[in-house]
Amino acid sequence: MVRIAFAVLLFAFVAGCGVPRIPGITPYKPEIQQGNYLSQEIVAQVKPGMTREQVRFLLGTPLLTDIFHADRWDYVYWREAENGKRETRKVALFFSENKLERIQGDIVSPAAGR
Repeated sequence: MVRIAFAVLLFAFVAGCGVPRIPGITPYKPEIQQGNYLSQEIVAQVKPGMTREQVRFLLGTPLLTDIFHADRWDYVYWREAENGKRETRKVALFFSENKLERIQGDIVSPAAGR
């Protein structure tokens, strides 16, 4: 009786360690997206001299704003597809006297320069 109880207990511990894989069936992995999606077309509409409100209307609320650097907005976009590929984009906008001065990052408007 003790051997049967021990065998059942051992089987329960081993079965709880992992999930058996069924060939041809994979678990669902949702696509994960973080931040503001910025395409080249959207960033091309942003021009130096635009106000903060105009930039916010085009690009949305910035993901990062620093209280020590109030004239800088950072837009970060990160996406992981179901197949595990990652796409990352970072764009920083710099303002001077509430007007857009320049853009730096992965996607830059041709009119803004570097």
